Amino acid sequence: MPPSDLTLLSAVRMAELICSKEVSPVELVKAHLSRIDDLNPKINAFVQIDAERALDQAHIAEQALASGKECGPLHGIPISIKSSIEVEGLRCEAGTKLRAGHVAGHNAPLVERLKQAGAIVLGVTNTPELLMAWETDNLLYGRSNNPWDLSRTAGGSSGGEAAVIASGCSAGGVGSDGGGSIRVPAHFCGICGLKPTPGRIPASGHFPQSAGPFALLGVVGPMARTAGDLKLLFEVMQGPDVGDPSAAPVPVRWPDKDALKKIRIGYFKDDGRTPVTPETRMAVERAAKALQGAGFAVEAFRPENLEKIRELWWKFFGVAGGMLLGPMTKGREAELSPILKEFNSWVAVEPPHTAQTLLDTWIQRDVLRRQMFEQMQQFPVLLCPVASIPAFKHGEREWKVEGRTVKYLDAWSYCEWFNLLGMPAATVPVTNSAEGLPIGVQIAAFPWQEELVLALAEILERELGPWNPPPVF
Repeated sequence: MPPSDLTLLSAVRMAELICSKEVSPVELVKAHLSRIDDLNPKINAFVQIDAERALDQAHIAEQALASGKECGPLHGIPISIKSSIEVEGLRCEAGTKLRAGHVAGHNAPLVERLKQAGAIVLGVTNTPELLMAWETDNLLYGRSNNPWDLSRTAGGSSGGEAAVIASGCSAGGVGSDGGGSIRVPAHFCGICGLKPTPGRIPASGHFPQSAGPFALLGVVGPMARTAGDLKLLFEVMQGPDVGDPSAAPVPVRWPDKDALKKIRIGYFKDDGRTPVTPETRMAVERAAKALQGAGFAVEAFRPENLEKIRELWWKFFGVAGGMLLGPMTKGREAELSPILKEFNSWVAVEPPHTAQTLLDTWIQRDVLRRQMFEQMQQFPVLLCPVASIPAFKHGEREWKVEGRTVKYLDAWSYCEWFNLLGMPAATVPVTNSAEGLPIGVQIAAFPWQEELVLALAEILERELGPWNPPPVF
């Protein structure tokens, strides 16, 4: 099998080929390193490549197979990790000059779990500065490009991660998400991504650390080319850790097939506030029809209070997040990237929280959460857009959609509700725009029901057909 074909297989298929000894871990890692050499100069998605250690680990994995040792579910699978998550010996800078040269002294718990399962880390990937953007660019490593169109962004803040997976430079990996940072890049790059319930996969070892509003909104989760690969990564990564304040001992519970078919799914093509492109509407319709064809009851349903939820999300992510990051950046403004300066200007428009406003925001969040879950009693699963638009051109800040102007901060509101409410949500690619850009949809469910989300993502993927890679460039 040509190396380029090998790198575009699913991680599940790679694992099968390694287990049957049809492909060796060394062959697989070398194929990925070769593809990185070819493509990373164009997409600029890896910030550090650990080639020597990856090859050493591949040789060890190969020897283990030859000796008949029992192997883990990810034995010999090459993966990547977002550079805001600690990987021992590799840079963990979160895209900021304020942490330039910072090298992790140990593995984050989720990285340790992946390695224990046999995964081989190829390197770490690019992010916007301090993760505060839906595109990936910084003063340390520059701009990451979308493998579908180099003139467009791969998204953010897990944009580097999405780009390397979509281009076949990695079999899968890990991103983080406080307001769409896994799901938007997955949507832009035509791959799958899961934002889990806070605490389901430990965020220990992530920077910024999981605490306060970041623990409420932010999570780490798997990214891959297929829903089956998400499932494989999720099973390895999930489970509580004492370092994550949201952790809970929730066992893995894959839904029974008969019970699964009784789930009612509510779908909506827009939120009534921020318009989406006609092709995005068509993607949601196509996904709804595909799930109907698979035997599910799928009906039009748009929850109430979505705009209130979005506004409250900003009170945590923007206002409180800006207050937390402010002491780090104060007095060092000259070292900040234009994107982070822009984010700070948006935050500065609103007054900082007082004890009373923060308490009020927290209480309102719980009230809105209860109201949403009451509405979802009739539709335990929601199907909706990921974003207003597909991947945008570098530097763009507003778009005309259905005759209306969509601003930068509004285009991703379709993800932010689920961060505030602590709901798991997955992105699944569905179709392409007239310009050939991927368009995904989002599947969301009640907290701690990642298995339901992933099961439905896998069914949707099966109904729609195999994953399509970006064009060769």
